[in-house]
Amino acid sequence: MKDYPLIASHGLIGDLQTAALVSTDGTIDWFCSPRFDSPSVFASLLDSEHGGHLSTRPHVGVFDTKQLYLPDTAILITRFLTEAGVGELVDFMPVKDEVAAEGHRLVRVVRCVRGAMDFDIEVAPRFDYGRARHRVTVGDEGAVFTSDGLTLALSVIREPDDARLGRVEQTEAGDLRATLSLRQGESRGIVLETGPSVTPQTMRVAEATRLYEDTTRFWQDWVEKSTYTGRWREEVQRSAITLKLLTYAPTGALVAAPTAGLPEQIGGERNWDYRYTWVRDASFSVHALLRLGFLDEAVAFGVWLRDRVTDPVGNETGPLNIMYRIDGDPELSEEIVAGLEGYRQSQPVRIGNGAAGQLQLDIYGEALDAIYHLDQTGLAIGQAGWTAISRLLDWLADNWQQPEEGIWETRGGRKEFTYGRLMVWVAFDRGIRLAAQHGRPAPVARWTEARDAVYTEIMEKGWNEERRAFVQQYGDTVLDASLLKMPQVGFISPHDELWRDTLRAMEEELVSDNLVYRYNPSASPDGLQGSEGTFSLCTFLYVDALARSDRVDDARLTFEKMLTYANHVGLFAEEISATGEQLGNFPQAFTHLALIDAAITLNARMDERDPPDGRLRR
Repeated sequence: MKDYPLIASHGLIGDLQTAALVSTDGTIDWFCSPRFDSPSVFASLLDSEHGGHLSTRPHVGVFDTKQLYLPDTAILITRFLTEAGVGELVDFMPVKDEVAAEGHRLVRVVRCVRGAMDFDIEVAPRFDYGRARHRVTVGDEGAVFTSDGLTLALSVIREPDDARLGRVEQTEAGDLRATLSLRQGESRGIVLETGPSVTPQTMRVAEATRLYEDTTRFWQDWVEKSTYTGRWREEVQRSAITLKLLTYAPTGALVAAPTAGLPEQIGGERNWDYRYTWVRDASFSVHALLRLGFLDEAVAFGVWLRDRVTDPVGNETGPLNIMYRIDGDPELSEEIVAGLEGYRQSQPVRIGNGAAGQLQLDIYGEALDAIYHLDQTGLAIGQAGWTAISRLLDWLADNWQQPEEGIWETRGGRKEFTYGRLMVWVAFDRGIRLAAQHGRPAPVARWTEARDAVYTEIMEKGWNEERRAFVQQYGDTVLDASLLKMPQVGFISPHDELWRDTLRAMEEELVSDNLVYRYNPSASPDGLQGSEGTFSLCTFLYVDALARSDRVDDARLTFEKMLTYANHVGLFAEEISATGEQLGNFPQAFTHLALIDAAITLNARMDERDPPDGRLRR
């Protein structure tokens, strides 16, 4: 098997329109341009030989490596330690504004902080997931890689008449290789710029330093807007920065992850493209962002969501798609990229997402809950928005009893999932509240009747007396960790006996050493081969549920244990294997927003029990 870094052996950089992964050995092995969902420029993470990469590493064969973020920023520092010296790579992308841009810059400053060091640099792009050929032209200012529809310009960071960058070699495949020799205190580097017609231009060290300082200032100023003052500040702030990095600034849409094809099981087929905006995931982010005080980001997504609600797709699965491209386009046809072997031979590699056409009724509850929370902060719905919400709820009143594919996007056919019904209840409940609070015209009696009918049905059919638990689907005994949200959304009290029994049943079946599986695929076939790891989102939902149920010590232990599974810079993928390896697309927004919610809920419960001022609270 070819050599692949661990999924967790990466940091993330980005400019709020696209992003790149940087491994601990200094390789950029994933980068798409000009947007998150654009074809790749570097994708060696999915094919180490044919995917394309940018690498910078010490010329010596043996070295140690460390990686960290500049505090409160998205600037990534990779350190190399050798007997001859210590070197650093400083990777960042200057932040783009809210206007969609075709051009993006990736800056890599290379510096020697002790002794002396020679660095080997290799630039090997492979456009369009390795399917498109390219041409390369080398000049005095750098080089240009040209492919159909995209150009990559390589510029050099140097001083006038600087010859520290050794002779540039061009390979038969159109790649470039060079050696950079530095002594203590010296900095040089390269800049990659993508666009339709970019050209290389030498960048002076002072200009690179200015870009570094501007980028530092942007991120540190943004983090200062956070109102969070509780425990686990570092972990919460890193998660917030990660969510910001996964936001497409021109529309406010949040991608589920910046990657595609990273497996939920090594060698398995559960490999999906997550570079899109799920109504569910992004709606949950509204709550997390609002709780941290990041109102602008929450409102920006609220506007994106409002546009989807007011301009429904009107397809056979209802007025909303479960996911969209970051610009709101509902077209996400799925294809298999035959030329890539997949991460550690995990096949197939899918681009696009066929689940986009599924019926998942829970998205209406998540959307209405997000709109409700935004309304409480003052974001005006407007008459057009309210008309659209009314139309959506009227459709839901006629269609909520349909079987569906469910939150986990199973491909085993439609069923009556309890979680879907739970969020239908949320949709009606939030719509009724909005109508009452603002005196809006609405068929409230009809919505109330539907809400109460859903509640009764869940209590009668979602509850399984044999298991003494709410179950995944009607008429079955399978448990589902998505139902950990029942007390969080206000459907049931966390102190209710039915809920305590459900939590106890989940702990017996779905919890393993404090980590939580979302469900048992062998007990509930989902139409896919293989198995999966514990689901990190669900573990943080478990923390939240424990805290709400006054099991604060258990919640804290679970939370602290879960934090040990973060990678070296505090990032989480989608899942964790039995051996502790991170699996799935990386980093995942769902996981990080759930971390934020769990931290805030747990912190509040700990303060209630043990007030900071030492006085008991009534």
